[in-house]
Amino acid sequence: MAAVTAAAAMARWLTAPVPLGRLAAFRTLVYLFVIGDLLHFTSWVRGHADLPGELYRPLLVGRLLPFPTPTPALVYGVFAALLLAAAVAATGRLPRLAGGAVALLYLQWMLIAMSYGKVDHDRFGLLVALAVLATVGRARHGDPTRSEAAGWALRATQLAVVATYFLASWAKLRYGGLDWITSATLTWAIIRRGTVLGDALLGAPWLLIAGQAGIVAFELLSPLLFVLRERWRYAAVGFLYSFHLVSFAAITISFLPHLVAMTSFLPLERVRPVEWVRRWWRRRRSGGAGQRAGGGAAGQPVPVPGDPPVRGPGERAHRADPQ
Repeated sequence: MAAVTAAAAMARWLTAPVPLGRLAAFRTLVYLFVIGDLLHFTSWVRGHADLPGELYRPLLVGRLLPFPTPTPALVYGVFAALLLAAAVAATGRLPRLAGGAVALLYLQWMLIAMSYGKVDHDRFGLLVALAVLATVGRARHGDPTRSEAAGWALRATQLAVVATYFLASWAKLRYGGLDWITSATLTWAIIRRGTVLGDALLGAPWLLIAGQAGIVAFELLSPLLFVLRERWRYAAVGFLYSFHLVSFAAITISFLPHLVAMTSFLPLERVRPVEWVRRWWRRRRSGGAGQRAGGGAAGQPVPVPGDPPVRGPGERAHRADPQ
């Protein structure tokens, strides 16, 4: 009986409903990032089109699933198809069809990118987000309707984000032990790819050691994000963004795909850029219409048909002409 109750509670937690507007905003952000990723951040992947097939060593998922060996036609075909699918998905149209296509094509793109010796772990949360977004139907920006399907998609992404942190600390302790904390890992990283800020930190090795201890600590404690009250959870997410900002400023590691996935913790339905643009455009048009209709100088009231007559200082109101 206790097991059934626990399972039911877990199911309710995994599918806790959230506003559809939140999912719509998250969906648009994720798909727009995919477009930017193809055109800028991973544009180098197209260079793998010219590599010999013998150099291709697919990751485990590429060995388990029938993904083909990259060829020029495959690489450029995936690039073009993914751009098109992501553009359609970002509009919210054909959410399952376009979203499913983006999930599969981006997985193929990552296999092309990471099957030649270099594997990044900052894209796990994004890959999970792409997979689960395709399971949710239409969602309109600003829609307050709460949806369990949307809640499950965001919760799955949150779990992937937290797993990225927790498993990173597990790997550090598994392969480096406690020596990872007291080693010169950050010093080595700064020497390899440091910035002005990073170079300044080399003069304080004790601070770098403390930083390594802090990294392992917050990564191990990252599952606590799920038990914090809303206010403290937002503060913790803000701390994580600050950490990545400092990391980028010191050693130019951005974790940008991971940061996009981490917005699944935020109330994105409150951010409505489309509505802001519409309001700005309405104000601009109404202001322009007033000027064209004979509006006065700046700071002077503009008469609108149907409103009471505008009187200047010292003028008395007159009874309207009955005719």
